[in-house]
Amino acid sequence: MYDLVIRNGKVVDGTGAPAYDADIAIKGNRIVKIGKVTEGAREEVNATGKIVSPGFIDPHTHFDAQLLWDGCAKPALAHGVTTIVPGNCSLSLAPLKAKHRMKLVGMFNQIEEMPLKAFKEGVVWDWETFSEYITRIRKGLAINVAPLVGHSVIRLWVMNEAATERTATDAEIAEMQGVLRECLDAGAAGLSTSYVDMDEKLLPVPSRYADAREVEALASVLGEYGRVLQIVPEFYDSDLTIARLDQLAELSLKYNIPTTFSPLFMNADNVDAVNRVMARVDEQFARGARVWPQVQTRPIDISFSFSVPSLLFMRFPSWYRIMRFGTPEEIIAFFSDADNRKKLIPEVAPLQGLWPTLVLRHVETDANQKYVGKTLKEIAELRNTTPIEAMMDLSVEEGLEAHFLSAGMGHNDDAKVAGLLNHPHVHIGASDGGAHILSFSTYGDTGYLFSHFVRDLNLMTVESAVKKITSETAAIWGIPDRGLLKEGMIADIAVFDLSTIARGEEKFVNDVPGDGHRYVRDSHGVDTVIVGGGIAWSEAKGYQDVRGEVLPGVREMAAA
Repeated sequence: MYDLVIRNGKVVDGTGAPAYDADIAIKGNRIVKIGKVTEGAREEVNATGKIVSPGFIDPHTHFDAQLLWDGCAKPALAHGVTTIVPGNCSLSLAPLKAKHRMKLVGMFNQIEEMPLKAFKEGVVWDWETFSEYITRIRKGLAINVAPLVGHSVIRLWVMNEAATERTATDAEIAEMQGVLRECLDAGAAGLSTSYVDMDEKLLPVPSRYADAREVEALASVLGEYGRVLQIVPEFYDSDLTIARLDQLAELSLKYNIPTTFSPLFMNADNVDAVNRVMARVDEQFARGARVWPQVQTRPIDISFSFSVPSLLFMRFPSWYRIMRFGTPEEIIAFFSDADNRKKLIPEVAPLQGLWPTLVLRHVETDANQKYVGKTLKEIAELRNTTPIEAMMDLSVEEGLEAHFLSAGMGHNDDAKVAGLLNHPHVHIGASDGGAHILSFSTYGDTGYLFSHFVRDLNLMTVESAVKKITSETAAIWGIPDRGLLKEGMIADIAVFDLSTIARGEEKFVNDVPGDGHRYVRDSHGVDTVIVGGGIAWSEAKGYQDVRGEVLPGVREMAAA
């Protein structure tokens, strides 16, 4: 008798081959038979009319902290995601000395917009080394985790305060190499670094103080293991991005490692720039380098309130500084002051076409409920004011809890985005799951891929879309025994209805430690999600079995 059988499904196996009808039998955590299964099982899934595919792999997340209180990484698992890669952008929660904890929390708050209260009330700090952190997150893990170690925290571990002051000495670099080896031995899938991010004081993060010889020394260690280097390049400048991808290409060739950079957006004003970047990617792949740009599926939507220092205001120092460093009382007083407003309004004039289009999506008071769903232009007309002043007035009236939405800011030309997603050298990712929880909801990027680009627009086949987010991702990241539906592979499987799969509407929920809120999206059309041979989530019963694993990179697969 089998442990689990999926019957009557349309199998899309992750290779890109045409779908076919078959049953899948599972014993323990492995697929043992694909075909006609007549034997019984302890549990069965009826997949009639549904697609059966490998579980989806999300290669760019920041679930590092959430995993400490939620081993399911909700709601990612419900969207068919069976493996996540946290630790991106030079930030991971280990290795981390006790004295640096609040420094790192500040960086997560600044860069990934993670609430300080969530760390204070949701995290029990009982680890320092990477190995100890891995032991900690294994408790109650329902989703697979292939964690990166952050360059910034390795620098902090070795150099302490000097990590944010100078380049490293030869001795310090050698020590960093040793720390990286310890992390890779403990299960790290690779290393992440950043060339753009800022810390809680709006100063460069530690990784930005590293010189080329330090990065190369760490890449040489990755070469010993065949594991991944992920970077955030200066994505706002195509020339700098190309220079970084050239740097990655040389490291990839010299040390035989896969590399990836994110994000890469296709906006109306940067089409030529993206085309230049992709042309250079093709050139480097032709040389034998592996330099994978990560591209997200969804358009750029940003929500914000004045209670959180939104990245939307980063280019406007007067606005961002008070949001970042002011108390709620100071922020309210600042935006209430008439003299301040005279200075503030001209500062945001470069985006004067944006503000009228913002939609008010959430308020706390009954008096302003009548404005929810309206644009700032509409609200300003009703209140006999300007859109910018209406935004400030509502924020003050709501105690900073007026939430606004800027929808479709970019990455929304379907044909051009589909061209990127279909490109053989593009890596679908950059979801940022677990981060920016009050700015946008990334959950459902996979549902959007299938609903929008496969089903509605017919710009991708279901087979190619599945391959992109399963076997291709597993191969790039060196994730063993996953990404394909094949006898002998581990049974990480998503069962979904292609006619109904989609991401739900964003909704505001209160499920973050410290009485915190975030925006999430429910899954639609996902029937069953299997992790390690057990049903981890189903539409009928919700979250169930807990069989997630920590998945280090594997030299043989990464070098393939």
